[in-house]
Formats: sequence, structure tokens, C-alpha cells
Amino acid sequence: MDVSQAKQEHLLALKVMRLTKPTLFTNLPVTCEDRDLPGDLFDQLMREDPSTIKGAEALMLGEMLTLPQNFGNIFLGETFSSYISVHNDSIQVVKDILVKADLQTSSQRLNLSASNSAVAELKPESCIDDVIHHEVKEIGTHILVCAVSYTTQYGEKLYFRKFFKFQVLKPLDVKTKFYNAESDLSSVTDEVFLEAQIQNITTSPMFMEKVSLEPSMMYNVTELNTVAGGDEGESTFGKMSYLQPMDTRQYLYCLKPKPEYAEKAGVIKGVTVIGKLDIVWKTNLGERGRLQTSQLQRMAPGYGDIRLSLEMIPDTVNLEEPFDIICKITNCSERTMDLELEMMNTRSIHWCGVSGRQLGKLSPGAFLSLPLILLSSVQGLQSISGLRLTDTFLKRTYEYDDIAQVCVVCPYTNNEC
Repeated sequence: MDVSQAKQEHLLALKVMRLTKPTLFTNLPVTCEDRDLPGDLFDQLMREDPSTIKGAEALMLGEMLTLPQNFGNIFLGETFSSYISVHNDSIQVVKDILVKADLQTSSQRLNLSASNSAVAELKPESCIDDVIHHEVKEIGTHILVCAVSYTTQYGEKLYFRKFFKFQVLKPLDVKTKFYNAESDLSSVTDEVFLEAQIQNITTSPMFMEKVSLEPSMMYNVTELNTVAGGDEGESTFGKMSYLQPMDTRQYLYCLKPKPEYAEKAGVIKGVTVIGKLDIVWKTNLGERGRLQTSQLQRMAPGYGDIRLSLEMIPDTVNLEEPFDIICKITNCSERTMDLELEMMNTRSIHWCGVSGRQLGKLSPGAFLSLPLILLSSVQGLQSISGLRLTDTFLKRTYEYDDIAQVCVVCPYTNNEC
């Protein structure tokens, strides 16, 4: 290709403009005290300024809208909109015009053109307009590639393209923490608590429209972000759900295994996928953004081969008086066990019954309820310890300390711990 052909001027002109909503006009109010030299001159000028709010002239935010002066920032989860115009600057009729818009990211190339069919002809001073939309799902460098091909009235086929580069920034910083809670007396398996810390790392406030957790197939979720005893659905963050720049909010969710998985201790023990967060927000004049995290994973609770938990225990017991508890023993391994129970006294806890008795065989995933009797010789909050289970097949021993705590009171003085 020679130099003259490389510098050939095209008959068509391509213009690309990002479509964004206007912003409220901001000004810097200048005031002084009445005794100063200007007197009330500054206040009078602000009152006469048409861009200020009447009655609130000292407020930086005005009542007028201003068009964007630059490309602006684009954040992950927002919708990128652009206006593409191809104008015939020549005095010729141009034929077979094809306009193509692609978005190149670090991992893929997307076609954003509304139509891939060519326009038959374009008369002088006429134009072809197109508006493209794309929900941004990747951070980093994006390149909008606009290509135009056409045929002159003399049958010459020409082609040119332009590149528009922009950066997609991260709007939120999301951190998660998991807490594996032991089951209470009425439930069968453990609950999982998820704490999500969400920080606004943009330079403008956000209206948090929705922050929800979509659980995996094995869990049901309960949101713990409403005020107990307040109005129905009242958020713990108040009625105005705004998140200022660099502010952080903490959301809490409780996940409980579904009934069909609750009895399968070996299955639920290995579940690490909890679900994903769905976050929806609005900025400026209602511009909407949405962000979904990847599947959140936690460390599976380490129950070991045998899990021992309590199904029943009294809140308060009398000093040196026997009381009943019910233990639940679950085989979390993939083999059958033949279990033997040993009960060892501690300084404050004394077991009643025969130690070293056989519990029988326990198949994988099965459980048994075991009633036991014990007493405490020490007043106060006491820890129940001293149980030992032995699998006679493999000669493997499992010891359990700090199983639960019980409050021991004296029946004569009613002196609680």
C-alpha cells in the first residue's frame, strides 16, 4: 500500500459518544461576615445566581443539570451505553454501508451491534445512528472497536475502523466470613452464619437497593438484617439506605440445611459451597448497577469419624443431685463401627452408670440417642467432660471434652452461679 492510499480521506465520518445521565451542578459558595469589607455582596451574588437553590444558596449542590464534560468512570456491574453515528460528509451517494461495534476485553470479544445487515445507500449529509448497551462483567481494560465498510458510487470498496479504550473499575469491596454454629437441641445439623462486609470504594454515594444471598441447593437462608420488634421489613440501617464513599456495611445471613439433607451427616459435612451474593445499587440520578459474586465457599467443619452432640440438657441443676442428658452419636465415616463407651469422672462432674459398656454397631451416616445420668459436686458454671468412645474394629479411641456447660445451684440457698 502506497502512502497516498494510506492517507486517503474517507467519505464517511464516524463519531462515538458515551451516553451517561447528567449531574447536578455544584458550585463553591463564598461568604463572609457582615462586618467584613464586602458586607453582604457575596450573599447577594449567590441569591442572584440562577444555578443555586432558592433559600439554600450556601448549599454546594445546585438545582441545575450539567452534561458530562468527560468520559467519566465505568464500574463493574453497571451498563455501558454508547451512541454511534456514521455521517456522509461527501457529495456522493454511498452504498452497502456496514457498521460493526465489538467490545474487546481481556478474555473475550463481544459483538454489540444491533444489526449485522448492511444499509443499501446513504445520501449526502445523511447519517446512520445506533445505540449499544452492555452490562460490564469484567474489570480492567476494555476496547470498543468500531468498523465501517462501504462502497463508493464508482464501485470501490473501502474500510476503516477506530478504537476507543476505557478502564472498568471495581465499585465494591466484598469480604465474607463464615461461622459454623453447633446445632441447638431442636435441630438436627449445624447452621452456618455468613457475615458479608461491603465497602463503597467509589467517589460517590450509593443507594443499596438489594443485598441478598442466593443459597446453594442444600441450604435455606434467613436474612438477619431487619430490626426485631420494629416495623415490618425495617432495615437495621434505617430507612435511607445510602452508603457513603469508603463506608462499610455488615450483612448477616443464617443458612440451615434443607430437611432432606439434614439427616445425612456425612453429606452435609462435606458441603463447602454456600451460595452467592446478589448486590443491586443505584448512583447519581438512578443509574443502576448489579454485582453477583462467585460461589462462596467455606471450610467444611471437621467432625472426624464420630460426632457427639447433645439433644437434651437442663439449663439449671441442683448441686449433688443426679440429672439426665441425652447424647447423640453420629457415624460420619464411610465404614461400620462397633462402639464402646467409657465415662471418666472429672473434678466436678461424676457419671452415674456402668463405664465400658458396648453400644453396638453403627452403620455409616446412622446415629443413636444415648441417655446418661450424672451429677456435679461443685457449684457454678460447670463443663461436662470425660466421655470416651472406642471403635473396637480398628481399636481407635475418640475423647470428648467440653461437650456442654450447665449451671449448678445449691438447692438450700438458691445461690446460682
